[in-house]
Amino acid sequence: MLMQTARPLGELENPAEFIPRHIGVTEADEQHMLSVIGEASRRALIDSIVPRSIARASQMKLPAPLTESQALAELRAIASRNKVFKSFIGQGYYGTLTPAVILRNVLENPAWYTAYTPYQAEISQGRMEALVNFQTMVCDLTAMPIANASMLDEATAAAEAMTLAKRSVKSKSNTFVVAGDCHPQTIEVVRTRAAPLGIQVVLANSAEEWDRALQGDFFAALIQYPASSGWVHDWAPDVQRIHAKQAAAIVAADLLALTLLVPPGEWDADIVVGSTQRFGMPMGAGGPHAAYLACRDEYKRSMPGRLVGVSVDCHGNPAYRLALQTREQHIRREKATSNICTAQVLPAVVASMYAVYHGPQGLRRIAQRVASYTAILARGLERLGYTQTQMHHASAFDTLSYKTGEQTPELAARAISFGANLRQAWGEYTCISLDETTTRAEIELLWKIFAHEGQELPTVAEFEKGIEPLIPQQLRRTSDFLTHPVFNTHHSETGMLRYMRALSDKDLALDRSMIPLGSCTMKLNATSEMIPITWPEFAHVHPFAPRDQLQGYAQLDEQLRTWLCQATGYAGISLQPNAGSQGEYAGLLAIKAFHESKGQGHRNVCLIPSSAHGTNPASAQMVGMQVVVTACDANGNVDLADLQAKCEQHSDRLACVMITYPSTHGVFEMQVKELCEMVHAHGGRVYVDGANMNALVGVAAPGEFGGDVSHLNLHKTFCIPHGGGGPGVGPVCVVEDLVPFLPGHEAGGVKSHGVGAVSAAPLGNAAVLPISWMYCRMMGPEGLRQATEVAILSANYISARLREHYPTLYASANGHVAHECILDLRPLKEASGVTAEDVAKRLIDYGFHAPTLSFPVAGTLMVEPTESETLVEIDRFIEAMIAIRAEIRRIERGEWPQEDNPLRNAPHTAAVLMKGEWTHAYPREAGAAVLDERRHAKYWPPVGRVDNVYGDRNLFCSCVPMSAYEE
Repeated sequence: MLMQTARPLGELENPAEFIPRHIGVTEADEQHMLSVIGEASRRALIDSIVPRSIARASQMKLPAPLTESQALAELRAIASRNKVFKSFIGQGYYGTLTPAVILRNVLENPAWYTAYTPYQAEISQGRMEALVNFQTMVCDLTAMPIANASMLDEATAAAEAMTLAKRSVKSKSNTFVVAGDCHPQTIEVVRTRAAPLGIQVVLANSAEEWDRALQGDFFAALIQYPASSGWVHDWAPDVQRIHAKQAAAIVAADLLALTLLVPPGEWDADIVVGSTQRFGMPMGAGGPHAAYLACRDEYKRSMPGRLVGVSVDCHGNPAYRLALQTREQHIRREKATSNICTAQVLPAVVASMYAVYHGPQGLRRIAQRVASYTAILARGLERLGYTQTQMHHASAFDTLSYKTGEQTPELAARAISFGANLRQAWGEYTCISLDETTTRAEIELLWKIFAHEGQELPTVAEFEKGIEPLIPQQLRRTSDFLTHPVFNTHHSETGMLRYMRALSDKDLALDRSMIPLGSCTMKLNATSEMIPITWPEFAHVHPFAPRDQLQGYAQLDEQLRTWLCQATGYAGISLQPNAGSQGEYAGLLAIKAFHESKGQGHRNVCLIPSSAHGTNPASAQMVGMQVVVTACDANGNVDLADLQAKCEQHSDRLACVMITYPSTHGVFEMQVKELCEMVHAHGGRVYVDGANMNALVGVAAPGEFGGDVSHLNLHKTFCIPHGGGGPGVGPVCVVEDLVPFLPGHEAGGVKSHGVGAVSAAPLGNAAVLPISWMYCRMMGPEGLRQATEVAILSANYISARLREHYPTLYASANGHVAHECILDLRPLKEASGVTAEDVAKRLIDYGFHAPTLSFPVAGTLMVEPTESETLVEIDRFIEAMIAIRAEIRRIERGEWPQEDNPLRNAPHTAAVLMKGEWTHAYPREAGAAVLDERRHAKYWPPVGRVDNVYGDRNLFCSCVPMSAYEE
């Protein structure tokens, strides 16, 4: 049988052309799909769906597409403009050695990076075990009882810890004390977060200022351990003083250092935060890196981020699940404790595997080497005439500070001439940070940089024998950590390889099958897009290196922002937000700052339709806005009459409206321009949530039809993979008059005009930006538009084919949908007892991740086929849904009881189906659900249906004891 081609055979085609490789539907497929939908052409279909009033009048001005090899070559030239110097900057970012077995089999493995957030527990057991390992690792190293998995970066984690403390302690003060020797980027992000919440940040830059601050009223204090300058201090007496004020002690701690230092939990810290970057994740100009947050047990129900817990499945076996999901912002909306949606799951998996591979002895050995080299460096510098200041404290783990005065710039320049970077801090200090990658030769190079003319240079060999770390005796760790067998078993490469493979085999990711999640856009993350992220020129540069060493990233940033402006119709973009939630937050801060610049800071009402994503009201609450909910009509559209009434009611205080377009219900609302004009008439701004941009690129642009601000999800529309729930990138896009209010970054040299840093690094998750650059460069304007149109085509094809089995809940007047459709399963429950969750779990038996369950309407499934899915796979999904409907009819007819049928008992594990005695009312073959074994390999879920209620009532969030499996 001849394969169908995307073009007539007579037309010349470059075999390396990317567009037909990204888009899974051929021309012949398209004609068949259109015939099912009832439209003559794709153009006619799009014209019947996208309101003509908002359709683009001109094509995006993007460069013509390149082939995969051409795009890689062009990006390689850009990458070469970055200079990979040896970094001694520290400040929260360090060189690290990613074990090759983890690099190849996690970071570069689509089984791990194409997975979705583990909301469907039964098909996420592998990545959740890795995350439980992460949580256990953090708890053990910090000596805290509970930790999440994970946070976006250390600075964001500190900001989240501040607000966690505010809602958890007895103190009623609005003052937050920050030790001046915290990392500068952390201080900046904390200040940005504090300002709209009315929290006063008091920075204590000296021992006297710190003592004075602790004498006053405050609700929490933040400490860096070891300090940014490197000194190591016993904070236990200070923590007692903090507790005496009914306040919380927050510690930003380095996990590698905690293998040698007394952990904060042992001196009664309340919250501990930090980065796991140096556990195997390259610096990547600032990200992505998994941060962590650990806290007291009594804070757990208010803790931000995700928490993986242990429950049991329906057979009584241990099983992992996301715990305490009722605190998630999707449910709590404006009452949410945080707007964080994505976490840094893939980097968290890397960090946890790094700990598994090295084990406690290996981690301690790495830390001991770093600490010993630091002591040797200090001894040599002392001989050269430099007195270790450490801000007047002669202690250190990996960082030394010297008061070098006027010599500071000269030393930095001399280091650069030798291909190295030092940190210039506090005006007259030079800081040197060592790491896992530091060599003897590099220590001797540092002595060469610091030596005065004519001085004899020391050698490492002189000091090695009997060298002691510069850690005070009373602060040396004596307690054990990482005692669970998982951290003491897989130290050979063979063992590690098989462990990671065993975990990935439990999961269902995009490398196995279509993930039809509505509003989450699980599309192809092409290999050519992924290759550049591990190039040294992108991976091994420090975010705070001199700017002339980051020219490749500067060019990447400029080009990608230009292209995204073309795609969205906006005038300016910042790529700093490292998640969609952060993009929302930054966009609302821009609106708030704009109103304040006009003397209208009283405008604080944010109108949000009842159908909106849960992050919207959570983000509005975070910037101090008052959320007012507006109604939706029977068709799921924004009720313009109610919106008009709310605009008039709050006209003098109206800050903005937040809408999602196409709507959260998967429909292009016809009156969106009128909506924008209505809000503008009352002095408000329009925020268009970019979650559904996969239905707009090349077809319509928010910045052209009335939007003032949008955030994009590059991990949706622009091909950065979800990585099991992160990393993400959430650029914030604005119209011309809001450009001055995009987030700044003082530590990174980006000027602020009222909105400070929202992420720790100036370019956020910079290392994954090449993925989106490659996608845009290989698709070009026509390819991007075609992707949008095929996504819309595929959604309408599914809706049409399933209409007689599952009605589509919302559609336009002609029956069409946007790029996703909501299947209404609510009528099934009364006739058969079957719920939408039953159908979602039964789809696992058929080898599919479930569509989005019960959002935005309870009892429904929201389906989104992306443009990269083939017709064969789309049809396989449709056939599975039809087969499940046939099973439901058997229940409706009474052939299978409502209490015992394949849907109620789904998913079925191989172990259950292979047991000798079969007692169910349906045959084993029905439970197995093999549609056509010739067409698709059978996926076997590792556990049965997980008991969520049991998991919340018996909260347990660390590694399961081996005895549980033996039992």
